[in-house]
Amino acid sequence: MTTTYHSGIHKFAVFTVCWTILLFVAGALVTSNDAALSVIDWPKSHGSWVPPLSSLQGGDFYEFSHRFVAGGLGIFTLLLAVLLVLRERRVWLRWLGVIAVLGVVVQAILGGQVVMQLLHYWLPVIHACFAQIVFAAVLAIAAFTSKWWVSERPQLEDKGSPSIHFVSTLNAVVVYLQVILGAGFRHKDIPIWPHAAGALVVLGTVTWTAVALRRRLGASRELGVARILLHAIFGIQFLLGLLAYWSRLTTAEAPQPMPVMVWLTVIHTVVGAILFAFSVLVVLMCYRLVPRGGEVASTEPQVSAG
Repeated sequence: MTTTYHSGIHKFAVFTVCWTILLFVAGALVTSNDAALSVIDWPKSHGSWVPPLSSLQGGDFYEFSHRFVAGGLGIFTLLLAVLLVLRERRVWLRWLGVIAVLGVVVQAILGGQVVMQLLHYWLPVIHACFAQIVFAAVLAIAAFTSKWWVSERPQLEDKGSPSIHFVSTLNAVVVYLQVILGAGFRHKDIPIWPHAAGALVVLGTVTWTAVALRRRLGASRELGVARILLHAIFGIQFLLGLLAYWSRLTTAEAPQPMPVMVWLTVIHTVVGAILFAFSVLVVLMCYRLVPRGGEVASTEPQVSAG
């Protein structure tokens, strides 16, 4: 069977990934500005699907913007799933598109429960962390529909132990656990020290992954770029974490969230999501380029443009 590269589907998937990042920005602005309950009804906002812009002041603007961008993600993910069903021959990828849509639906319900339950029962943390799973699914679709993925690629041999698949997957899992700790602190459910300790653990797994990629698979240009970016994104995220916490300490007595704290926290949150997503992408790259368990990789199907 010929695997067909659909340029339009891939570009739309990349657009959906970018829109998801925009949603992270909108959500982080809600939390950082203490605007989570500015609009207390759901799914409507102040009794209207689209309230007048003149009525959206302060926290109302942040909360409705978050809902608007989330609604857009729902539409785009549904369209992406339809395109996959109509044009994609890989059945498992069609199902991944359906799963992404279901993930957005679950995320929307969780968001509604955050409002209806008045931020109780760790719901804001669950809502924030499940968003990362949806992001990873959309990113995976973008990777699987890329020309790079469906083209023939030289297979690499991994002689190290544990396998590069295990190392990279462990790194992604640890980064995700760190996301959970960060959300717990941001929503005031846990103190800062678990998140701070988690940053050191992430440093360890990121370094282990990057070193393993360099020593075992240094001949791969793609994985070489990936390990450099993994280090760079983590380094930026670590610095942003220090600055974000500093901004919280220095503005703790302010009567309302100060812009320096808001934006440093927003950027730190979004880069954290990107770090997790990129960690997942590294896992996918390892599975694509390195046969598992010493298997001899079968010839990749020829690519045709579609």
